[in-house]
Amino acid sequence: MRASPREDPRLRPVASANRVWTGVTTTGDGRVFVSFPSADGPGVQVGEIVSDGRVVPYPSELWNEVRDRPDPQGAFVHVNGLRIGPDGNLWIVDSGTPGFGLPVVPGGPRLIVVDTRAAAVVREYDLGPALYERSYVDDVRFNGRMAYLTDAGAPGLIVLDLTTGETRRVLDGHPSTVARRPMRADGEILRDPDGNELRIHADQLEVSPDGEYLYFQPASGPLYRIETRCLDDPDVPPEVVADHVEPWVDTPTTGGTAIDAAGVIYLSDVDNRRILTVGLDRRVETLLSDPRLAWADAMWLDGTGQLWIPAAQLNRTPGLAGGRSAVDYPVWIYRLPVNAAPPANDHA
Repeated sequence: MRASPREDPRLRPVASANRVWTGVTTTGDGRVFVSFPSADGPGVQVGEIVSDGRVVPYPSELWNEVRDRPDPQGAFVHVNGLRIGPDGNLWIVDSGTPGFGLPVVPGGPRLIVVDTRAAAVVREYDLGPALYERSYVDDVRFNGRMAYLTDAGAPGLIVLDLTTGETRRVLDGHPSTVARRPMRADGEILRDPDGNELRIHADQLEVSPDGEYLYFQPASGPLYRIETRCLDDPDVPPEVVADHVEPWVDTPTTGGTAIDAAGVIYLSDVDNRRILTVGLDRRVETLLSDPRLAWADAMWLDGTGQLWIPAAQLNRTPGLAGGRSAVDYPVWIYRLPVNAAPPANDHA
């Protein structure tokens, strides 16, 4: 199945850029922050969209400085995601590697916390102790004093204690975190610059509104869930953690997800340019199909019931298109009314 050739009037364009962006997040007072994964070349990695539509480097030009050699001292190495957290701060995932499949830079993989009132970095969590040389920290979700992150390069999950800063790997190499089938977008199998089938391991994740479950999947699906109590307790043996993984839904290749206060998961189907919903009963339904949704990436549900969707065209960038670039600029962010609120444990 391919996307409907007809544009859905519910999907409204809100911003455009001449670079590929994959992440968008908003504050309660309407500020908009975006992230660029450098998939189509170096430049600003985190920015704020200001009133005239320009993207201003955030929290500063220095943090976004393009350096000859990757250096984490006061600058981003490779941002892969961002979101406003339950505390109202901006949380930025820095994979700490110059690119997918490349070795991590010492001190590079971090979860960076920015106070948006002061545009100041207030904390950097070092993720290095829980990673391997070819790790690629992908995304983050929150659950009280714990945060969970996916490792898309060396398959596994990372549990971060936000109070102590301690990190642990769980489900390391477990089948639920390993990409075991090809990724497909717009009817084609995705390939790396050498022509090999691309494998992006543990990628999307969401925490249930009650904090009881973590949903997660490789980029090519399927979706699993596990009780968070098994992840939070460091004394639970690895084999017991593994036994509690539950297959949830057979999902397609996915660019991004979101979850609402009712526990409904929103999930992009990048092969068919659709947004799907997954209910608590595991029923999968099509929310929207639109030809403009070329690789809908990390979605964001704001407090007014609007689902923000960056149509990132990531499958047209060299890293996913066999070394070729076919991005059709500009790259857009859209908004879709879904009449649902975000869960309080996810973001302010």
